[in-house]
Amino acid sequence: MKRIKTTSRYFEQILGIIGSFLSIISGSFILLIQSGGLEGNSFIALLAIVGAFLGFASSFFIKRDLEYAGVGFIVAAMLVLVGTSHGIVGALLLLAAGISALFRK
Repeated sequence: MKRIKTTSRYFEQILGIIGSFLSIISGSFILLIQSGGLEGNSFIALLAIVGAFLGFASSFFIKRDLEYAGVGFIVAAMLVLVGTSHGIVGALLLLAAGISALFRK
């Protein structure tokens, strides 16, 4: 019986969950605290929150289809980066998860 070698995807999954969690915190911070005035940042903060939920979905979808999850991580990183100035760490974690999912064998 031949053993099939599989690659564990826990690294991408953990990076995606941590990056999404940090992005939700930063997006909700902008939505609830800084949008109280006339700044109009609520749409931008909603982009960051949508990107964070896309990151969560991609981290749970990574075991089924690797390429779609990698692209989802990268799109989520772009949305978080556009949506918040405080979520750079979350966006970098999501980007690292996406690049790792696409190019790691």
